[in-house]
Amino acid sequence: MPQVSLTQLVAAVGAGELVSFPTDTVPALAARPEAGDRIYTAKERSPDKPLILMGAALGDLLPYVTGSKAELAQWTAIVAQHWPGALTLVLPASGRLPAAMNPQNTGTIGLRVPDHPLARHLLAHTGPLATTSANRSGQPPLETMSAIAASFPQVCTLSPAAQTEIYGAIGCERPSDDQPQGSGLPSTVVRWQGSRWDVLREGAVTL
Repeated sequence: MPQVSLTQLVAAVGAGELVSFPTDTVPALAARPEAGDRIYTAKERSPDKPLILMGAALGDLLPYVTGSKAELAQWTAIVAQHWPGALTLVLPASGRLPAAMNPQNTGTIGLRVPDHPLARHLLAHTGPLATTSANRSGQPPLETMSAIAASFPQVCTLSPAAQTEIYGAIGCERPSDDQPQGSGLPSTVVRWQGSRWDVLREGAVTL
């Protein structure tokens, strides 16, 4: 796995390359939204499983959704309670959503802001990214950066020096690459049904 600086990782994202970084749940395999097809290829993922759009803040994700002022108020209310955190909101997608993120064009998009300072730091530099867990489809999520390096040698990650610098700047201690990155629990997934939330997957957050 190429280990790079923050500047190089941002450039790799811009070039459509795959990257991986830790989150509050499990490490993410990510690419810019228009290059989401590369994630499907790398994971051997079924096209009926849309990717999640992850961002540093709600404002970065709003251009990808569409809804009324009343709906936006409902969405903002649940975000205020649970973001950053392990809650994925499935909302009506706007025309900005690339087909590469949702090959079957369901008209919705899953959104999340992770409760992980390094992840949000990266996402603030790259912009929103198409993400999923870092594993082959049907296999358990990989929880350490070392395991990801072994399974996805082509994927870019931050070098130890770059991680140390960023963690130091945000006032956190850098975990070892052999240490589980996150809780290991998947995010809770809820879908907006016009006037209420429908729980699609129970996970780390209980509503």
